[in-house]
Amino acid sequence: MKNAGGVRAFVAFVRLSRLLFLYGGFAGVAFGAAVAVHGGMPFDVATYVWAQVLVTAFHLMVHYANEYFDAAGDALARRDARTAWSGGSGILVDGALPARVALVAALFCAAVGLVATARFALAGNAVVAALGVAILAFAWFYSAPPLRFAARGLGEADAALVVAVLVPAVGYAAFAHGLDVHMLAATIPTAAAMFAMMLSVELPDAGADHLAGKRTLVVRWGPSRTWPFLAGAAWTAAVTALATAFRVAPPPFVAALVPSVVAAAAIVWLTVRDPRPATLAFWGVALYATTVTGLAVVFALAPSTGSG
Repeated sequence: MKNAGGVRAFVAFVRLSRLLFLYGGFAGVAFGAAVAVHGGMPFDVATYVWAQVLVTAFHLMVHYANEYFDAAGDALARRDARTAWSGGSGILVDGALPARVALVAALFCAAVGLVATARFALAGNAVVAALGVAILAFAWFYSAPPLRFAARGLGEADAALVVAVLVPAVGYAAFAHGLDVHMLAATIPTAAAMFAMMLSVELPDAGADHLAGKRTLVVRWGPSRTWPFLAGAAWTAAVTALATAFRVAPPPFVAALVPSVVAAAAIVWLTVRDPRPATLAFWGVALYATTVTGLAVVFALAPSTGSG
């Protein structure tokens, strides 16, 4: 019986971790590293691993912190309305684990992320160290008081900044020891895709968020006013990603972004014809995943522009 209880707790903790969403952090680091190598920076596995540890630790931190600080709002969501992309894991709400588990896990991951951040500082890479501190701050206060960006209509921009800009910047600066305008410009498509994703995954939660006083942009605008912004962000992501790819790579390599274009087209079609929240949430997640992955592939395959 004790073993069975331990297995159930382990399974519940895995569900609490929402591991599927970690893909964005892995793809983001790969994207930034690919841009650096494309620019002629030397690559080494140890540096890459440390960059990934930094990002993944803070990524898990925000998962656990969001579950802890959003438990009240998640409790208002109907269980049958919860999707794989929205509504939280349901673990704390259902009582499968005590809330303190999420808080302790968040603090532990924050400590691991800070260790990785300190490693870069001690190695002389002040840019990655600064990025690590920025990720910690903006990720923690996404849902944590007193700032609680997600409840103030700032969570969407906060997530786009952290996941779509700062995470690839870590992957880039880990090798380049700095940032430049070309790297930041390359994150425009991912930022637009992440903004679209955030709007899409908030749609199924709009009712519960409203009841909980969580003033996301979807709650402030309402679903019907959100759809045009969602469609616009999706097309912006696809078009700017294609423009970036054509600028740096031969046309055949641009095919890596076809899934991103398909996802953007699906979102636009759905907002006009069939704006079901759960379906839009799926395609919003798909848009970000395919955009950042496609760009990582394009830069990885494109001929280097530097001598190293």
